[in-house]
Amino acid sequence: MKVGLRHTEKMTVTAENIASSLHSGALDVFATPAMIALMEMTCMEAVRPFLDEGLTTVGTLVDVQHMAPTPLGMSVVCECTLDKIDDRRLVFSVEARDEKEVIGKGVHERFIVKSDRFTEKAKAKLDEK
Repeated sequence: MKVGLRHTEKMTVTAENIASSLHSGALDVFATPAMIALMEMTCMEAVRPFLDEGLTTVGTLVDVQHMAPTPLGMSVVCECTLDKIDDRRLVFSVEARDEKEVIGKGVHERFIVKSDRFTEKAKAKLDEK
C-alpha cells in the first residue's frame, strides 16, 4: 500500500438508495448517506488487498460536499486516492461523479484495526449496562 493508490467503485441509483427511501430528504434523488457509503466502500476496497488477515479498516472521519442531484437509474462512479499514511491512519481524497458531472467530493479517513479486537470492544459495551 502506497500513497497515490487509486480505486474506483460504481453503482446505480435505485429506489433503495434515494433520499426519500433513506429518510434523508423528501426527493427521489441519490441520497447523501448513500453517496457517503459509496465513498467509504471505495476507500475500504482500495486498501483491503494490502491488509494482513485479521485486519480491516474502519471509517473515522467524513468531510464531503454533496453538490449536485442524481436521478433514479443514473450511474455514479466514485474514485478515491490515498493521500496520506500515518501509521494506522489512512487519509483519502474522494470524488463521486454521475454520468454528467461531479456530484460530491471531499476527504475520508480510515484506521487499520484488528477485526476481532474491535468487535470485542464494541460487544463489551453490552456487558457494561
